[in-house]
Amino acid sequence: MNEILKHLLYSDLCSTTSNYAILVFRILLALELFRVHGMKKFRGNDGKPEVVPNPLGLPAPINNLIATLSDTVVPLLIVLGALTRLAVLPTIGVTAVGYFVVHRHDSLEVRDVPYIYTICFLLLLVIGPGSYSIDQILYNHLKLK
Repeated sequence: MNEILKHLLYSDLCSTTSNYAILVFRILLALELFRVHGMKKFRGNDGKPEVVPNPLGLPAPINNLIATLSDTVVPLLIVLGALTRLAVLPTIGVTAVGYFVVHRHDSLEVRDVPYIYTICFLLLLVIGPGSYSIDQILYNHLKLK
């Protein structure tokens, strides 16, 4: 169990500059996801909540829950650097489905948004949130070294 926690929580990018860079990256990425996509879940362009596509045919409540959490709760966790590697998983799923399924016949100009989001969140999955994060505090507090 300790090994699993170590892999989930540890993320030192070996330099102060790198750790600050990933802090700024994850904050700006998460804020943009929430601002552009999360706010639509509460109030779309016409003042009504966004209708979420359901290309996989999931039960509507589950589909809406995953999409809403991915665009509203996940950005908060990413800003805080809290359980980052787990938190990005639903957003990677939503953005990858957007790229490969929802927008598969659209032009590259339309497809690039979910593509870029998917790549950015995959980066966070692999490298973690960096040293300036709740994950690092938990890692140090649990003495998982």
